[in-house]
Amino acid sequence: MTWEERITVDPDILVGKPVIKGTRLAVEFILQLMANGWTPQQILEDYPGIEEADIRACLAYASEQLRMVKVYPLSA
Repeated sequence: MTWEERITVDPDILVGKPVIKGTRLAVEFILQLMANGWTPQQILEDYPGIEEADIRACLAYASEQLRMVKVYPLSA
């Protein structure tokens, strides 16, 4: 499974933010829930329209986006 199978970007949905396909749940929202201590099980209980694979896809999407960021040291 790749994140592309579960995550979509559509300018007509949430102003183009990446979302779980077939929902209006943004990747950013799922990551924020997890950052706030929610477990995948809690997320699945509160949002029954998604699956555990969707949560993993959100993490994979975020990981890939961060891998593409280039960091340049600033001179002192």
